[in-house]
Amino acid sequence: MKKIMGFALVLVSLGTGGFASDAKGSELGSNSVTLAANASPQWQRGRDRRYNRTRVRAITRQRTVRYGRRVYRETYVVRYLPNGRTSTQVISRVRIA
Repeated sequence: MKKIMGFALVLVSLGTGGFASDAKGSELGSNSVTLAANASPQWQRGRDRRYNRTRVRAITRQRTVRYGRRVYRETYVVRYLPNGRTSTQVISRVRIA
């Protein structure tokens, strides 16, 4: 009984999937060419990563730090190196409280 119900469910799902794909194909019409043109560069996007290997990214951040009773606002630079390492350097430390 379970096999028959499972087989019937598979047939029904295939039948509805076929109708949905036909409706989708006829509905798109001339837009399918545009969609294909826009979709093609996506597989090439991460293909050649050599252009970004020598670049060092530097991001400036701020944080609030407490040393004992004193509170400071530190400004620091995080450098992302090409080999995957990060370098952090404090630029300025200003006392707030």
